[in-house]
Amino acid sequence: MQQCLGRTEGLRMAKSTCFRATAPKRVAGVRISSRSCHILASAVATKTVKIGTRGSPLALAQAYMTRDLLKMKFPELNEEGALEIVIIKTTGDKILNQPLADIGGKGLFTKEIDDALLSGKIDIAVHSMKDVPTYLPEGTILPCNLPREDVRDVFISPTAKDLSELPAGAVVGSASLRRQAQILAKYPHLKVENFRGNVQTRLRKLNEGACSATLLALAGLKRLDMTEHITKTLSIDEMLPAVSQGAIGIACRTDDDASRKLLAALNHEVTRIAVVCERAFLAALDGSCRTPIAGYAHKGADGQLHFTGLVATPDGKQMMRTSRVAAFTEESAVKTGDDAGRELKANGPKELFMY
Repeated sequence: MQQCLGRTEGLRMAKSTCFRATAPKRVAGVRISSRSCHILASAVATKTVKIGTRGSPLALAQAYMTRDLLKMKFPELNEEGALEIVIIKTTGDKILNQPLADIGGKGLFTKEIDDALLSGKIDIAVHSMKDVPTYLPEGTILPCNLPREDVRDVFISPTAKDLSELPAGAVVGSASLRRQAQILAKYPHLKVENFRGNVQTRLRKLNEGACSATLLALAGLKRLDMTEHITKTLSIDEMLPAVSQGAIGIACRTDDDASRKLLAALNHEVTRIAVVCERAFLAALDGSCRTPIAGYAHKGADGQLHFTGLVATPDGKQMMRTSRVAAFTEESAVKTGDDAGRELKANGPKELFMY
């Protein structure tokens, strides 16, 4: 199912001033300069650039962000009809009453978008990177990551200030096995039950008493301007994030040179290298959608790549961690993630990979 949104819908930004002799600007962390706009203008095709996305409020916010960054980089894309947002309903959006693992897990939020990209119905596809499988369909490439948002998780509860304050038997709503395993490892007296839906739906269910608390990604709440719901922001040590959490990826067809040039202008290389490391870790583990896995890579103050990874059983009773420090290059990122994943898979108990 597809739906097209014209230029007037969604989030608006001020008209681009790229051709004026003004100081460089930043939008969502991307540096915009008058010189770059002049140089890159020739890369823009005259046809409408169709941006594919899921239809959730968060997915649309990310698509609008992409659209607005393209307008800032390429002033001619401010023309009426130059950009079009195409909403595509995925399998993961249609089936909300079952855990993701029970309906196939990998690719549930990307397959239909990939199909639209390969068929030419859209030109670029905007994804939450944590939804993207470690393999890409043949004929597609993912050359662009926007600047990463805060990777941490947040605790939300109308009755408690922290997970430690919840009484025995209290229900934490979450569809994430990664969150479930880390919660139960520290608080085995709690219960974690499947809790799916978009951010707004989950907050509504929480307020209706479906559970005592829930955990959400801070990145999504910030992009939706809904941070007032946060009870507590959890540290990385308290809750290691999902692989690629907080990162937006934009894909195009391998042979679409015009789209590749557009995306090259938006890419944030520091984010891309960190995501490459985390996805190499996930690929090496080759865990199923029933395996709780977490991983986080970033560029430290020392300029080096810092990585921490985790794999666990869903009940949190068995958990293994590993960490690495390496050079902050793409080659090193791939090797670091791959080595970390292979280490955990080789040394971890077989039960970690039976789910």
